[in-house]
Amino acid sequence: MELLAELFTHYWLQMIISIVAAYFISSVNTSIIVTQIVKHEDIRKMGSGNAGFTNTLRCVGKIPAIITFVGDFLKGVISVLIPYLLTINMSTDSASQEIRAILLYLGGLFAVLGHMFPIYYKFKGGKGVVTTASVMLMTDWRVLVAELIIFGVFFVVSKTISKCSLLCAGSYPFVAAAFRLLDSMRILSFLAPIQSPTPMFIVCVFVITFINGAAIIILHKDNIKRILNGTEKKITEKHK
Repeated sequence: MELLAELFTHYWLQMIISIVAAYFISSVNTSIIVTQIVKHEDIRKMGSGNAGFTNTLRCVGKIPAIITFVGDFLKGVISVLIPYLLTINMSTDSASQEIRAILLYLGGLFAVLGHMFPIYYKFKGGKGVVTTASVMLMTDWRVLVAELIIFGVFFVVSKTISKCSLLCAGSYPFVAAAFRLLDSMRILSFLAPIQSPTPMFIVCVFVITFINGAAIIILHKDNIKRILNGTEKKITEKHK
């Protein structure tokens, strides 16, 4: 509990700035903006109604989808960079680095929540998959590599992005915590962002990433219904 006490006592301002900045920055939705420019329509009223990469690809086109992907990815990068820069002068000891890492995870979480529930668009945005991928990269690149492998293998079999996204979202907290647990055991320690992380830090990583993954799964509720009904579209199919 000393870790959390230190965080809330001495770094509460950095935490608030990181959370608020991440949310408001990520509330800017690239898919909505690009679709409005290209089609003069609201992407949330097209196809699946999701303001994200896949629906943009199906309903608007490849170039708008690529722009959407880049915008959604940059949200996570920028939102994690903010707490990183706010703590640039922190001590390099393990305890300080754990606090810093938690701030990075929180910035990433609120980037995803801002994308999902954007204040500028009546709290209806995307599902946060691409933004989560960028958060993985910025907080622990090993997790992104592992999840991309999981995604890729399952995509070859299913050809359905929603199924792969759900699998990755569900496994995210376990993969993230597993790498930190391996670090605490000094396994592949040369790859560890933090040497010998404490149990409390690993718990914090699991909780934050669990919330992230759970939010993605909840927003995929319609996809889950279609998967169970056998009507979920594959990436090669387009909405009319």
